[in-house]
Amino acid sequence: MKHSLLHITNGDYTTQRLQKLNIEGDIITWREMLCEGKTSVDVGSENFWKIRFDFLKDSYKITKKKFIDYTLKEYRNLCNQKQQDEIVLWFEYDLFCQINMVAVISWLKRYRSGHKVSLVTSGKIPGEEKLFGLGELSETQLQQHFENRIELTNDDIEYADYIWQLYCSDSPLPLENAHKFNPKSPFIYLESAIKAHLLRFPSIENGLNHLENNILKTANEHNFANQNELVNYMLTHQENYGFGDNQYFHKLDELKKLFTSFDPVKLSKTGKKVLQNQTNYYAKIRSDFSYLGGAKKYSYLYVNSTDKLLKITS
Repeated sequence: MKHSLLHITNGDYTTQRLQKLNIEGDIITWREMLCEGKTSVDVGSENFWKIRFDFLKDSYKITKKKFIDYTLKEYRNLCNQKQQDEIVLWFEYDLFCQINMVAVISWLKRYRSGHKVSLVTSGKIPGEEKLFGLGELSETQLQQHFENRIELTNDDIEYADYIWQLYCSDSPLPLENAHKFNPKSPFIYLESAIKAHLLRFPSIENGLNHLENNILKTANEHNFANQNELVNYMLTHQENYGFGDNQYFHKLDELKKLFTSFDPVKLSKTGKKVLQNQTNYYAKIRSDFSYLGGAKKYSYLYVNSTDKLLKITS
C-alpha cells in the first residue's frame, strides 16, 4: 500500500514551490497570523474563528468574504483530509511561523491523534551566518529539508500544545521559563520566538515595545522618502519576527502621532523624546482591546534591566 502524505505549509509561496517540485501528497496552506491579535486555545472552533475575524476586521479591515474565501475555506479543506498516513508541517524559524506551528500541532493533537506528524523547519544552513526562510532555499535544499524531516514524538506534540495553551492564557509570565521544560525538543527556534514575543509587551522605560522602539530608531537614523521605504527597510532588518508589510503599515498607523510626516519620514519632538526615554508614552498608546495571544498587551511591562515581565496591578 502506498504511503500517503498531507503537507501543511506556512504560506502560499511554500505551497507553490512544493507543487513545482512535485512532492508527493496533498497540500494545505495555513493562512493565519496568530502572532497578532487575540487568540483562544480551541483552534478551529466557532469561538476561535469569531475571535480571529473580529481582530482582522478591526485591525486590518478584512471583509467577511475575504476571511471566508482566503482562510476558512482552506481550513475546511484541512478538516476533510483524514486518510493520509503522515502529516508534514512546513514552518520557518521566525515568530510568525512558530506561533502558527504550535497552533497547528495543537489542532492535530485534538483532531488527528495517532497520526504520524513530521516537521520541516528552515533557519540555519551550514556555512551561512544568516537564517534562511523556506522561500530562500534552492530546490535541492528544499528537497533535502523534506528528506531530513523530523518525526515528532508524542512528547513533542504535547509540548507544542502546552506552549500554545500558555500563549493563549491571560498571563504571558509562564512563557518566560517554558523553553526549559523540553530542552531536547526538535523545535530549535521556539525559544528565540518566545523571547521575541515577550519583547512585544511595552517597555517600562518609555511605554513602547522593542519593535515599536526599533521603528522609531530606524526612522530617526535614516532618511526615508516615504512609508514604503521605511517598511521595506524594516522587512529586511526585522530580526526573527517574520512580519509582512501589512503588519508594519498597521504598526506605523498606531505610532503616527510620534511622526510629523511620512512623506518624507520624520519623527516629531515627542517621538524623539520617547525614543530617548525622556518621556513615557504608555498612557497615550495604551488600549484595553490590544492583545498578544490571550494576554492584554498593556497589562504587563517589560523590564529591560532584568529581561522580565512585570504585571501591572490595578
